[in-house]
Amino acid sequence: MSQTTISIRIDSELKKNMEAVCSDLGLNITTAFTIFAKKMVREQRVPFDVAIDPFYSESNLKHLREGIKELNAGRGVSHGLIED
Repeated sequence: MSQTTISIRIDSELKKNMEAVCSDLGLNITTAFTIFAKKMVREQRVPFDVAIDPFYSESNLKHLREGIKELNAGRGVSHGLIED
């Protein structure tokens, strides 16, 4: 099987973190991307859910910023973690 080279641009911190995870798994980045590519071709889809985390929605971030502003101004109530 002939091989080819793919060149991609990625944030340097993300690359460093990915290399660390791959190393912990006994892989390198090339092997990780090859696993991803084979699974994508086999399943004919991105092999994981791609979604926007609602925590980072603009309305939630606005609410969080306002809460932080109130706490920093000495107003509001600081809550601990609340479990569902």
